[in-house]
Amino acid sequence: MSKVPRERKEATLGISVIPVIVIVAVLAVAIIIYGQDPHIPILIGAAVGALIAVYNLGYTWDELEKGIIDSIGSVMQAILILAVIGMLIGTWIGGGIVPTLIYYGLQILSPSFFLITALLLCSIVSIATGSSWTTAGTVGVALIGIAEGLGISVALAAGCIVSGAYFGDKMSPLSDTTNLAPAMAGATLFDHIRHMFYTTGVSYGIAAVIYIVLGLQYKGQELNASEINGILEAIKSIYIINPLFLLVPVITIGAVALKIPAIPGLLIGVVLGGFCMIFQGGDLGAILEAINYGVEAASGHEMVDELLTNGGMQSMMWTISLIMCALTFGGVLESTGMMQCIAGKMLGWAKSTGSLILVTVLSCLFVNILCADQYLGIALPGKMFKDAYAERGLAPRNLSRALEDSGTVTSALVPWNTCGATMAGFLGVSTFAYAPFAFFNILSPIVSVIYGFTGFSIMTLEEDPASPQYKHKMKLKKSGRELEEYIANYQAKAN
Repeated sequence: MSKVPRERKEATLGISVIPVIVIVAVLAVAIIIYGQDPHIPILIGAAVGALIAVYNLGYTWDELEKGIIDSIGSVMQAILILAVIGMLIGTWIGGGIVPTLIYYGLQILSPSFFLITALLLCSIVSIATGSSWTTAGTVGVALIGIAEGLGISVALAAGCIVSGAYFGDKMSPLSDTTNLAPAMAGATLFDHIRHMFYTTGVSYGIAAVIYIVLGLQYKGQELNASEINGILEAIKSIYIINPLFLLVPVITIGAVALKIPAIPGLLIGVVLGGFCMIFQGGDLGAILEAINYGVEAASGHEMVDELLTNGGMQSMMWTISLIMCALTFGGVLESTGMMQCIAGKMLGWAKSTGSLILVTVLSCLFVNILCADQYLGIALPGKMFKDAYAERGLAPRNLSRALEDSGTVTSALVPWNTCGATMAGFLGVSTFAYAPFAFFNILSPIVSVIYGFTGFSIMTLEEDPASPQYKHKMKLKKSGRELEEYIANYQAKAN
């Protein structure tokens, strides 16, 4: 006897928000009251969404499972990069590369200029590589160590590092999100980047001023010379310090900047770090230990030991498991249409250009929170709002800019998002701690919305050289000029 297929129902707003309410409530109880990790609460939300999909909407478990696997599969490259950077951090610490960066950084950088220097350095590296993860996992780790040595709040320093890393990730033509946003919106890459200068420049400028002002609070701070010397001596007691080790991050970052794929490029850094470990007196067993489990420092200096005990592929498993839990939840909501239903309802609130951009920004943030992935935070709203922008006569680059102003940068502010969890894992600072100080990431969506309501830099289709409307307008203008020239010539001949 053949099985009668169940009737498929479309997700309603009332049903779609139930998993959202559940996950928010369970997360609040688990984290705030019991101090637990977010993994299981997120899976509980996914389970509730799956039960609703099976018993109310007519989906089968096989369909949900495929949606979950597709969701996790879409970021598998990012998960692999995460594991490789864990290996890189392990060999870079064990090889004396990170200790060397910290050693010289403590002697060169002053507390009052540390924040703005860190912002600019991370911005440059991220633009060159197109990767916020590479930036945070390399120079970011060293900068956190320097900040701690200088007596600067590590939460503030981490927020500054994240700001610089995401500025470059947002503006670099090598960045995957910078290419994804215009692809979803229907804009060209360099039109998209040029259009972002309006919002990104203002957000970055304001953030830079804030970091300069905050840095000045450390101006009158007297460095504890004995403490700094203690840190330097502790580092030298367990590592050989040599400026030649600084070539390793230069070569690694250069490899990625030269468009070598991210994973092979980072593996070059792992191999070079392994060679450096040999100069530190390590053997093959020590190298393999550092790659897998990281390094445990034993200098006798509490801060140095805490700082330089890090890295290894296994150190990233907490983050990777969190990402997989979050993507399970996101996969259920996306594959059943619940996410699209919620976002579609939000579109109904957009009555003006300003409110349309506001809804776009909120949708990106919403997807980043619920689906836990910045790629989905760009792709889903991009697909949903593309026609709405065209119907209102707005150039695609307005949508692509709004997607990046929100989808890319807010991902690092969500603790269970792939980016938020990754930044916390690399820097050793919780997302909740650094998020209030990631000023660029906070300001970008706000500036984007303000521009939407004021109309500043908002481009219509008739103003977009890439649009058929613009080409038609130019054709009409040319025809008008030709007609005027014909009449003028006819009158001249008649006279």
